[in-house]
Amino acid sequence: MTQTLIPLALAGLMHFVQFAVASVMANRDLGSDYTSGSRDNAPSREMRPATARMMRAYDNHVEMFPFFAAAVLLITVTAQETTVTSAAAWVYLAARVLYIPAYAFGWNPWRSLVWIIAMLATIALYIAALI
Repeated sequence: MTQTLIPLALAGLMHFVQFAVASVMANRDLGSDYTSGSRDNAPSREMRPATARMMRAYDNHVEMFPFFAAAVLLITVTAQETTVTSAAAWVYLAARVLYIPAYAFGWNPWRSLVWIIAMLATIALYIAALI
């Protein structure tokens, strides 16, 4: 496995861990009757702020991960891996790992800065694929 693909695999695993943690927290807050049900109605209880932030952090990764995965796969399929693309992939992973506690603990404005770093790393991968 290449040095650009390893962060992709780790980011995928992190995604599942992040989902599991957020789900367990939501299950505790909302109750298993609601979380295992059809969710046709609003929950009878509210989530704690930390749980809601974990859910939003997860949702954010749902939105960002496909762009990162596509960029890494583009680099890999076109055999354009370099030290720069590898570094960009690792920077993305590090930023996304930091994003979880930054969002969970409300580290403002640092959360936004970490998000921007992950986005710039992904953009760097696309630019590297084009040059």
